[in-house]
Amino acid sequence: MNAAAVRVLAVSGSLRAGSYNSAVLRAAASLAGPEVKIELWDGLAAVPPFSEDDEATPIAAVEALRAAIGASDALLIATPEYNSSVPGQLKNALDWASRPYGASVLSGKAAAVIGTSPGRFGGKLAQAELRKVLTTCGAEVVGDELTVPKANEALGEDGLPVSEELRTALLTLLGALADAVRAKTA
Repeated sequence: MNAAAVRVLAVSGSLRAGSYNSAVLRAAASLAGPEVKIELWDGLAAVPPFSEDDEATPIAAVEALRAAIGASDALLIATPEYNSSVPGQLKNALDWASRPYGASVLSGKAAAVIGTSPGRFGGKLAQAELRKVLTTCGAEVVGDELTVPKANEALGEDGLPVSEELRTALLTLLGALADAVRAKTA
């Protein structure tokens, strides 16, 4: 691996074992070249509901989330769409990451979003909501909208995109993340 590789923390907004979101993130990790290192974070289920009462003494799962985000150069989040929005568990994790006020690990962090769905719109509404939440939390959302409609058909048995269009879109999004990170250090 290149010593200057951009470290991307990939977060799936789905808790489902057979998640299309997790599969798309694994595909992105497989496609990433040596200049981008993707780590899949799988601690979402352990993050408790956000409460300001617990903000001063967060549990280990929250500390692990914040540490993982803090150690990364960028975030790549894939979200399903539940009732035209992001899943509550994902929003909850972002609430924790955005605190304490003024010291958020999301502040200034480059982030990109993928929306997936077995339907024909690819989580378009959830992706828009997630981009808004990330921006409000201080992240720098980069890249064009990337939806993966018919996600159950989008990846082949090898786990990689079936279409060249999706393969190109994933690589373009990873390039946008890497460019945003490098622009900050230039």
